[in-house]
Amino acid sequence: MSDLAAPPTPPAPPAALRTRRGPLALFRRADSVQLVYAALVAVVLVSVVLSALDGQNFFRTGNIVGVLTLTSTLGFVAIGQTFVILAGSLDLSVPYVISLSSLVGGVVMAGQTGMIVPGVLAALGVCALVGLANGLIVTGLRVHGFIATLGIGLIISGYLASNYQGNAGKAPYEFQLWGILLLGPVPVSTLVMLTCAALGVLMLRRTRLGHQLYAVGGGREIARMSGVRTAVPVVAAHVLCSVMAGVAGLLLLSRTSVGSPTIGSQGGYDLMSIAAVVLGGTLLAGGRGSIVGTIGGVAIFAVLDNLMSVLGLNAFLQDVVRGLVIVVAVAVYARRAIPRRPARFATQEAS
Repeated sequence: MSDLAAPPTPPAPPAALRTRRGPLALFRRADSVQLVYAALVAVVLVSVVLSALDGQNFFRTGNIVGVLTLTSTLGFVAIGQTFVILAGSLDLSVPYVISLSSLVGGVVMAGQTGMIVPGVLAALGVCALVGLANGLIVTGLRVHGFIATLGIGLIISGYLASNYQGNAGKAPYEFQLWGILLLGPVPVSTLVMLTCAALGVLMLRRTRLGHQLYAVGGGREIARMSGVRTAVPVVAAHVLCSVMAGVAGLLLLSRTSVGSPTIGSQGGYDLMSIAAVVLGGTLLAGGRGSIVGTIGGVAIFAVLDNLMSVLGLNAFLQDVVRGLVIVVAVAVYARRAIPRRPARFATQEAS
């Protein structure tokens, strides 16, 4: 009776079927957002150590302000770029849109406080028209976003080079406060950028447009057969991207006090914004990603740029470091996305 009461102990499962534990298992279960913020913590720790070895304090107020200042401008552009990439497109016109926005805003304001609102509206309105043109070319003429936005960007670049030989316009002092005011160690511009990011997150998660962006990016033909008007979200994404680039241009106007025809291209915001979005875990093919991850990618680049400036690395070596970070990040995401055979097949082969 005692033998009947005690059921036999089941055999141990094969090694291939056992649940893997430890850091490697955590890495495989972590999503892209968790990975990018874990990488951000690691980058901050490395920056703290290297800054201390160089006799610097990474957490001093001036340094934190510098990091957040770098985060603000690139953050605005990257938020807009996230919308476009989620829809399966790209926008290479953003640096020229930034320059155009700073010039239009500066020329309209002309140093007068009463012209701040008209200057902001004029700059963002022009940027929205550029985004509308990008979106209509992509959807109406079936031109890939890479080519369409590159062409529009070159048109804007030619216009700026032909009509502006140097700086133009002037931002009034009250508008310049946007770029220099601090709340403790946090720039006001960073708070505005984070507010835009929060609104973008809500839009993607809670609105029909946000759901359509994911659907179109994941498969345009499938989305069309599901009843989605695929042109609308793509056009809207390009308009939002150009408007966000325009906000970045106005922020640079507030910091420099004058409009510049080259301020956007000098910053390399087209490739840097795409890199930040990809580093944040958004698929370049579209359909998967988040603004939360994008902000983490932007922060990583800001911390790295700040560290390299503190260490006095030359510009060419800084590009090498950025390139390595991008390649490693994409390689990690690609490896995690590779489908693996079920464990039972591995067991059969082993036997």
